Amino acid sequence: MGHREDLLDGAKRCLVRNGFARTTARDIVKESGTNLASIGYHYGSKDALLAQAYVALVEEMGPAFEGAGEGSPPGVGSLPGEPGSLERFHALWSNIIGTMREPGSIWRLGMEALVMGDQMPEVRDHLARAQREAGRGLVPLLMGGREEDVSDETADTLGAFCVTLMTGLIAQWNFDPATAPDADRLTEGMRQAIAHMRPAENTAAS
Repeated sequence: MGHREDLLDGAKRCLVRNGFARTTARDIVKESGTNLASIGYHYGSKDALLAQAYVALVEEMGPAFEGAGEGSPPGVGSLPGEPGSLERFHALWSNIIGTMREPGSIWRLGMEALVMGDQMPEVRDHLARAQREAGRGLVPLLMGGREEDVSDETADTLGAFCVTLMTGLIAQWNFDPATAPDADRLTEGMRQAIAHMRPAENTAAS
């Protein structure tokens, strides 16, 4: 690997161990066996590198979302249920919530970025830009199809809905796992929401 890949791998290990705020550029250099100048050359800044490292860590969770085994490539999972069904919804969020239950879950890093965003503006801005692509990746898991076929409009609507749901779950599971919703409660809530919705024309007329 070159310095760029070494830095990214080193930054991922530092993030998992220390979090955003406590990771220094020198920590990353020591972990990656590179040098300080390489950070600026390849990533522009330490915070930009840390943001990309976090995105890479999240992307590595993809197989777990699909129900694939550890180390399996994306696309080999087998989510039950028809695309767009409540069964598929339950399976997807059950897998995602499973990653939040794990000791040392990386999702605590997401909460750190949310809480300390004003102190780490470059991290915040990079992760904010990454949200559309995160939603684009969740849409096919729920609805079927390929990520590359998800339009920007769908990424900004259904994808944004999924990211918002996930962000709320991360917050609740980090705040109080004992009361955070599991997939059963989440799916029942979705079922009730669908059941109580009225057709658009009736809503407009009321």
